[in-house]
This record gives sequence, C-alpha cells and structure tokens, in this order.
Amino acid sequence: MSKKEIKQYILEDFYRYYGKQTNKKTYLRYAYTYPNIAFTRNLRLAKYYQDKNILKYIWYKLRHRKLFYKYSFQIPFETNIGRGFYLAHFGNIIINQSSIIGNNVSIAQGVTIGKTNRGKKAGCPRIGDNVWIGANAVIVGNITIGNNVLIAPLSYVNVDIPSNSIVIGNPAKIIPKENATQGYIENAINI
Repeated sequence: MSKKEIKQYILEDFYRYYGKQTNKKTYLRYAYTYPNIAFTRNLRLAKYYQDKNILKYIWYKLRHRKLFYKYSFQIPFETNIGRGFYLAHFGNIIINQSSIIGNNVSIAQGVTIGKTNRGKKAGCPRIGDNVWIGANAVIVGNITIGNNVLIAPLSYVNVDIPSNSIVIGNPAKIIPKENATQGYIENAINI
C-alpha cells in the first residue's frame, strides 16, 4: 500500500463521520479530539508503517495502544479492515485480529467479533461490504457475513448470513430483505 492510498483510506474513514470533504486544518482538529477518528487514524498508520519506518511505526503503535485502553476499542492494528470504517460510539468494541472486515462497515458500542476455538466453525468471521452491526451484537466463528447485511442490536450470530439480509435475536433469525442497510450506512464511500 502506498502513502497516497493510506491517506485516502484515512480520509474515507473521516468522510463516513461527516459526509463532506474537508481541509487539512479541520481534519487535524477532529483527528486529535474525536476518539473514533483518532483511533482509526492511528490504527491505519500503525499498520502502514509496520514494515516501512520503525520509528513512525513505534510512535503510531504506542498512540494506538494508548487509545486502545483509553476508549475500550480492542481492535488490533493487524486486523484486515476495508475502506470507510465507522465506529458509531466508543466503548467496549472487541474485534479479533484474524477477522476480515469489508468496506463501509458501521459498528456500534459493545460489539464483539471473535474467534471460536473448537468445532466446525473454529476461526474468525469474514464480514462483507455495507454491513451495519448494532449495539452489543456478538459475531463469532469461521462464518461469512454477506454484503448489505443489518445485524440488529443484541443479536448472536454464529452462522453464515447471505447478502441482503437482516439478522435478529439469539439464535440468529435471518430475514431476507433487499436494501437491508438503506438509511443505516451513512455517508457510504463509493467502492
């Protein structure tokens, strides 16, 4: 990934929050004062500099770790996260580093995306594009969440979810619906 591409990823994350392109001064103000933006920015920069510049890598890794504990975003920078990542609220978001997250994914507070260590579904989830995950939802196991999926708050998901679906409850009840995330994925970036 080039420096231009990582900058674009960071600006796309920022766009998801405010829906407008901005100048550098405004961006920097929000990047250092708004916890969600500060966290995703440091997450992306730590991953980018990991193999490129050891001093910058250490700096961003330390900043990432500080915000990791301060705001309870337990998202390792090694996690494979697509463009337009949006953390709706800060607090108790846990994502396993082996999970794969697509583009235009919105995550609310209290969400856990984790690993299952045994059984047929041992492993971590793969989440598609344009997915909205509600508060306190739990997604575990080697499962695939399709594109354009809405996972309702307090849902427990440990099965594959097809694209264009709404998931509700525990155990997960799958309701097919075209445009399931329409009105939920705010300021989506074009992929």
